[in-house]
Amino acid sequence: MEGTARERLLDELSTVSRRYMAAYALFNQAVADRLGLHPTDLQCLNLLTLEGGPVTTGRVAELTGLTTGSATRLVDRLERAGYVVRERDVADRRRVLVATVPERIAEFGRVWDRLSGGWVALFDDLDDSQLALFIDHMRRTAEFSAGQVARLRAGEV
Repeated sequence: MEGTARERLLDELSTVSRRYMAAYALFNQAVADRLGLHPTDLQCLNLLTLEGGPVTTGRVAELTGLTTGSATRLVDRLERAGYVVRERDVADRRRVLVATVPERIAEFGRVWDRLSGGWVALFDDLDDSQLALFIDHMRRTAEFSAGQVARLRAGEV
């Protein structure tokens, strides 16, 4: 006997989710390759542009789920590639902040702009409540993923 309609939908969701994650990982790799970055470095750069200003390397570790040592090496790579610079915090000269380089971020933005043209069109036929559902799903998935990263890093899995 076949499963219930809900079980079939959950099975399909599992399959589609796996394909979605693989497609996104491959897309991320292709964009990173185009920019000469490691995929993790690309996503760190993406997260840094959302922060609204310079951050500590500790914050980079929080954003990425990396250890502070790994985050330092990631920042080193981004600095060598010219995407970030380290600067002293004017409020506390003992602290070093990681700041994005506007010209390089603009380059990053131009590549994304050329690729994202069709992104908004994917949602043209959805109403506001459907868009809100997508936003809620993406927010919940990001939070869930962050928790799973923490579990993996803690050796719980």
